[in-house]
Amino acid sequence: MSLTASTVVGLDAPAPVGFGEKIWRINWGLALVLTAIAGIGVVALYSAAGGRFDPWAARHAVRYGVAFGIMLVVALMHPKVWLALAWPIYVASLLLLVAVDVVGKTGMGAQRWLMIGPMQIQPSEITKVAVILVLARYYHGLSREQAGRFIYVLPPLAVILAPVALVMVQPDLGTAMMVLLGGGALLFVAGVRLWMFLGALIAAVGCLPLAWSFMHEYQRKRVLTFLDPDRDPLGAGYHITQSKIAIGSGGLFGKGFLKGTQSSLNFLPEKQTDFIFTTFVEEWGMAGAFILLGLFALILVWGFSIALRSQHHFGRLVALGVTAMVIAITCTAACVWLSTSTTSAFATKTVRRSLKKSILSIR
Repeated sequence: MSLTASTVVGLDAPAPVGFGEKIWRINWGLALVLTAIAGIGVVALYSAAGGRFDPWAARHAVRYGVAFGIMLVVALMHPKVWLALAWPIYVASLLLLVAVDVVGKTGMGAQRWLMIGPMQIQPSEITKVAVILVLARYYHGLSREQAGRFIYVLPPLAVILAPVALVMVQPDLGTAMMVLLGGGALLFVAGVRLWMFLGALIAAVGCLPLAWSFMHEYQRKRVLTFLDPDRDPLGAGYHITQSKIAIGSGGLFGKGFLKGTQSSLNFLPEKQTDFIFTTFVEEWGMAGAFILLGLFALILVWGFSIALRSQHHFGRLVALGVTAMVIAITCTAACVWLSTSTTSAFATKTVRRSLKKSILSIR
């Protein structure tokens, strides 16, 4: 079955089924894999806190429990409900992004969160799903020939770039790139011609100098550090160097549960969020990393399977859009792990050499 077929079964075509049948149709294997990944997260956060459930592991478990319940409710709802709610959810996400700039909570140099009663939400995460829903709804009503025409690509571009611009203002370059990549992936599977992507890529490369001039100083340092973390191992590249040391020291099977040194001795900043993968791999090694990435690979396989078995274009595109975003996250983690694993020994020598020079200069 083509992923971009113009003739698809309507959303109202399947015969209605009972509640029990809907429960039975839920992909419980996929739910089990998601729970396993969440469980690994609880273990990693427990270790990051020094063998305590507070303050991170317990909250993570509660949040996953709530999210799991919401996921089941979403799975039981008919797809036509989400088709109808696509634009309202998208507009609401844009309004929340605007609200972040006005009354948002500032943390770690960025204004990304909204406080709603006792809850703290990050609207940019809602935007990732909202963009996928709107694009899926848009292309659900187009034929394959229409999807390939340039004039029909302009509205989706506006749908993607509007939240990207608002997220960049926060500033949150990483999430903005995720929204851009997720939206671009959905355009590709919807049938947008390849030459349009090549044209967009050439235009993006041409705009790099302009984008560089608008970037904050810390964002420029992040890009330069990513390209060459050893250029300043005791300054801007210190944290990523410590991450390399932690992952490399984990070896094949890791140092053991609660025996990580880089995280327990606070060499890793934000070890409960930005460096949680590093914390996990230091203790569980390459074997643990392969298991975790393997679980994500299972999600990708199930995502493509769900998309191929979907009886309507909207559901197919939503499944592919979400899967593409998971691919982006997984590939990012895998690339970071592979790069840090292969260069950790060199990073360790660099740090030692720099420390030696610093000590000699003090003397």
